[in-house]
Amino acid sequence: MTLDVLATTEWSALDAARQQLREAAGYLGFDPGTTDMLENARRELIVSVPLRRDDDTLEVFTGYRVQHNLSRGPAKGGLRYHPSVTLDEVRALAMWMTWKCALLDVPYGGGKGGIAIDPRAYSTRELERLTRRYTSEISPLIGPEQDIPAPDIGTDERTMAWMMDTYSVNKGHTIPGVVTGKPLSLGGSLGRPGATSRGVVHIALEALKRFAVEPAGATAAVQGYGKVGAGVVNYLAEADVKVVAVSDQYGAVHNDRGIDPVSLAAHVGRTGSVVGAPETTPLSGEELLLLDVDLLVPAAVEGVLTGANAPGVNARIVVEGANGPTTPEADRILESKGVLVVPDILANAGGVLVSYFEWAQAFQGYPWGESLVQRRLRDRMVQTWDLVAGSAAANGRDLRRAATAIAVERVAEAHRARGLYP
Repeated sequence: MTLDVLATTEWSALDAARQQLREAAGYLGFDPGTTDMLENARRELIVSVPLRRDDDTLEVFTGYRVQHNLSRGPAKGGLRYHPSVTLDEVRALAMWMTWKCALLDVPYGGGKGGIAIDPRAYSTRELERLTRRYTSEISPLIGPEQDIPAPDIGTDERTMAWMMDTYSVNKGHTIPGVVTGKPLSLGGSLGRPGATSRGVVHIALEALKRFAVEPAGATAAVQGYGKVGAGVVNYLAEADVKVVAVSDQYGAVHNDRGIDPVSLAAHVGRTGSVVGAPETTPLSGEELLLLDVDLLVPAAVEGVLTGANAPGVNARIVVEGANGPTTPEADRILESKGVLVVPDILANAGGVLVSYFEWAQAFQGYPWGESLVQRRLRDRMVQTWDLVAGSAAANGRDLRRAATAIAVERVAEAHRARGLYP
């Protein structure tokens, strides 16, 4: 798995998330109390996670689970293993999940979890023990009708299998719906592993139509070659978009004629990095962000497009494969340059959408065929693009402001309908 290094800036994901909410609340005419209610997380849990290492030494890690809003349904959000994980980061990601679920009109609220650890430094057996202990610690808050974790940076379907088993053993019976992103053998959904990437590409192709650019004539650069970025490279190539640059935490590679995705994947499988891929030349990760391409897909981590580098961005369209890759200052600069930024809560929502499909299949006890999953994924992503693009045009807003306003209004409407418990 690829684990990208977070940008080291003073930028705060939580500050950005709060700023986006307050701006939307202003458009919608919300009173301060409603805005405060939407801003603050419903529940937050901090846990100590002791780990017995393979050499019999003991380490203690800090884990988090945040449920931002439950007005539209149980919390939904990934579990992240990364050394930079903090409570504020998890708060921001949980808030963005609330808006993402509302925008896609799935019956979830937003949640997120994380442990401050570098999983590359630990064995599989150690990660299993860590995951099982974390699951046990947060088990009072999770469940198929309470809070449903899923994979994120540093975690995968194997992690979800450990979580499901630990939760199920403690409850005394098998509960597949407690997590999504599971292996197929445990009730996972066909089409789930690449769902986020496919959703990004569906939206990218719609954005290209806005500029009357045919896929076969388009170029793209993809920052990040993890679960999302690798899939984006493959699916863009399937759509005949020429991917000319790809990066990971070790560096970036470039080929004006296009990078062969099969050759790239084989190289990464052998070496663990995109660096040195056949028929490519090296460049820095920062240079990738400034290439003259039609599509730039930041698909790694938060805060990579900033006030410092946004003036040099030459892409016509930025499609946010990662959560929060563009700071508010960079947003303003890109808007002034005429760059179309497709926000994360729309662009990368394919993962939570197919997670919802997986959850529904768990309750039905009936698996869907992959063609059905893929068709419903594409239909919902394109419908939501049309909704957001139409709202943006009608209200004179950019896509982020339009998407956030739609999502925030839906959450507030659900809260008003339920009322405030005395």
